[in-house]
Amino acid sequence: MRTISKNKVSRNTNNVSGISNKCRRIRTWLNKALNSRYGLDASWVQNHIASCPRCRRRLAAIGKVNLALSAMKAQPCRTDLLMRANIQAIGVLKHSLRQAPKARKLKVMMPEPKLLERWRKYAHPATNLAACVVILLLMKVGIFSSMDKFQAEGQKIVKQYYANHVGQDVANEIFSA
Repeated sequence: MRTISKNKVSRNTNNVSGISNKCRRIRTWLNKALNSRYGLDASWVQNHIASCPRCRRRLAAIGKVNLALSAMKAQPCRTDLLMRANIQAIGVLKHSLRQAPKARKLKVMMPEPKLLERWRKYAHPATNLAACVVILLLMKVGIFSSMDKFQAEGQKIVKQYYANHVGQDVANEIFSA
């Protein structure tokens, strides 16, 4: 049985980031080297594709698949996609498996939307409602503070009127309460 010395272990644990950087550089270099030698851009691959109709058709088919997959990602899928995929998958099973109760459940299964997706349809009305409530609160605060000012100013004017016509004593008596 071999034992590992403590110095060796501590040296390895301290140098983990250096090793991972070195490994990353080597993997990148290997990837570039392999792609230049064996990738689609290699000259011998290009020459073979130019001269071999079978490989040319296969490469064209791969390009069509990639294009179709990129188009699928760009378009939102319908909600019955899971159900249709399950029906297709169940269709290739043995007859006994197609008739199983779990298979019947899979045929009608629909994806359950995430919580945010379920509430997204209420976002616009909720925003409108919140805006209306804020406007009403601002109006109420603004109107009532204006009403208080208006009432205080009105009382001052009426008190001044009474003070001028009846006398200050009567005006103080009326407006003291």
